[in-house]
Amino acid sequence: MSGNLKEKDFTLQAANYMYDRFKELGIPVAITRDDDTTLSRAERLSTMTDTFGNDSKVIVLSNHINAGGGEGAEIVYPLRTDSTLPSMILDEIGERGQIKRKIYQRVLPEDPSKDYYYIMRETPNTTALLIEYGFIDNPNDQKKLQNNLLDYVEGVVEAVTDYIGVTYRPPGQTLPDDTNLYTVKRGDTLYGIAKQFNTTVDALKALNNLTNNNLMIGQTLIIPTTTTNPVPEPDDGSEYIVKAGDSLYSIAQKFNTTVNDLIEFNNLPTTILQVGQSLRIPNPTPSNIIYTVKRGDTLYKIANIYGVSVDAIKKLNNLDNNTLTIGQQLYIPKGTVVEETNFTTYQVKPGDTLYSIAQEFGTTVDAIKTYNNLTSNLLTVNQILQIPFSETTTETITYVVKRGDTLYQIANNFGVTIDEIMNLNNLDSTILTIGDTLLIPSKNLDY
Repeated sequence: MSGNLKEKDFTLQAANYMYDRFKELGIPVAITRDDDTTLSRAERLSTMTDTFGNDSKVIVLSNHINAGGGEGAEIVYPLRTDSTLPSMILDEIGERGQIKRKIYQRVLPEDPSKDYYYIMRETPNTTALLIEYGFIDNPNDQKKLQNNLLDYVEGVVEAVTDYIGVTYRPPGQTLPDDTNLYTVKRGDTLYGIAKQFNTTVDALKALNNLTNNNLMIGQTLIIPTTTTNPVPEPDDGSEYIVKAGDSLYSIAQKFNTTVNDLIEFNNLPTTILQVGQSLRIPNPTPSNIIYTVKRGDTLYKIANIYGVSVDAIKKLNNLDNNTLTIGQQLYIPKGTVVEETNFTTYQVKPGDTLYSIAQEFGTTVDAIKTYNNLTSNLLTVNQILQIPFSETTTETITYVVKRGDTLYQIANNFGVTIDEIMNLNNLDSTILTIGDTLLIPSKNLDY
């Protein structure tokens, strides 16, 4: 408070304006309070995390007015995120005439690994930002806040729309006569919407300034009402109508694809399906052989058996790492099946060590030394080593399912795939129960 000016009045005005503008632009939004009500920390946090979930795609904007005699706007952002969005917001506020002080992160003094502000610390996966529009005890900022606050807030709105790839329209701008609005529902895809309105995905993306095919439930799209270019039937997959009892896993098994491929191919925001929902099924990648992973298998061993390269198998199966699970099915590219051995050969390159080679092939230094009768760890460039195939299975960690968890979120958090978790836990459905204990492959974790 400074004189008759109160921070809570400015911040409530900013929040209500921001809320109305995001609704006008068709962006899913919630507000913690719309009047002069005092909320507890728990009430604020529940609105932040329960409405849209605790996910990096959820943006939390906390409006503030600074104090301490400085001048200009500041943005505080959490330790877990980069500076892209806060920089965009500060630039937009600056474009509207306010001094740009800085963007920064602030740590908890007693634990520098944690954020200072609870809205960041206690919403551990969201993109939570504190926006300080100016200093209430600075005469210059007092005038700016009284006269220009909503213009600064509009800058925040424009920066967020640019960041998430949603069409920005100035306040009160009307739509063209030949367009309508459509609100995205669960299960919608750009392809499905384009087909429904007899238009094209490209037309929708251009009209809405979309840079990708991702949609949000509750998002508003501008839909052209006339078109001379109806959407063509896809030539890269078939259509499947979800029936009672179906799950993404059962559908993936039926059509020889993966849960991840179905999610990406249909731009699904969740693994939950609805009866009658239309899914596009990707055509299986051409291959002569489908191989089922056995205990002790590695990509190097399988590649060696079929006379192909590890990279060829990874590319054909869209693998981004070398982790396998027992029972996993792999497409094998054309090659020559060779006699199965218990090792593969490797030629030492500059910079190699026994440790780095063991890590690359999923084995141990001792195993390589024993197999090659080595008495020391010294290697020479171009030396030929026989690398034994590991007979160990993937290391795992345990995870207890919490309220709001989905397999998609858990897989993303741990850097693994939904299929890896389902195979490792013998799941036949993506439905989880609070308190369930899951085994998570730990090879991809770096902590």
